[in-house]
Amino acid sequence: MSQEISKNTNAVLISEDEWLGSLYPNQISGLNDYIKLSKLLKPQIKNLVQAILQTGADVVMDYPANTLAQREWLKSIFSEIDAPHELIFIDLPNDICLKQIEKRRLENPDREKTDTIEMFEVVTKHFLGPTSQEGFNITTIKSNT
Repeated sequence: MSQEISKNTNAVLISEDEWLGSLYPNQISGLNDYIKLSKLLKPQIKNLVQAILQTGADVVMDYPANTLAQREWLKSIFSEIDAPHELIFIDLPNDICLKQIEKRRLENPDREKTDTIEMFEVVTKHFLGPTSQEGFNITTIKSNT
């Protein structure tokens, strides 16, 4: 969906999965690896996105916003430079998410260690949907199919 949004809005797409996969190939085999490497990447991505936004270009960030801490980091990117923003919350049932994860794992065999039902269940335990009190302009996309 992020590719479609960036194409339709003529925006730069920045995907955490792509950056992590390129910079740290085969180094993420569990949630702790992901957390560690994601933290290493965040300062550079933040600087890059802010620089792009300051040119007047739009950016679509394909980044997780599953927790309050993740959203606070995303919020810091635009709020520090007074850039407009939109948080697109894709609200899907778990069964659809699991089908998408299975499809992604089949299309990207290097993700077989992380795109699993077990990893989904671990991550889902920490999920907290965004609220208007967090200060985001939220657009929710729901689907049952």
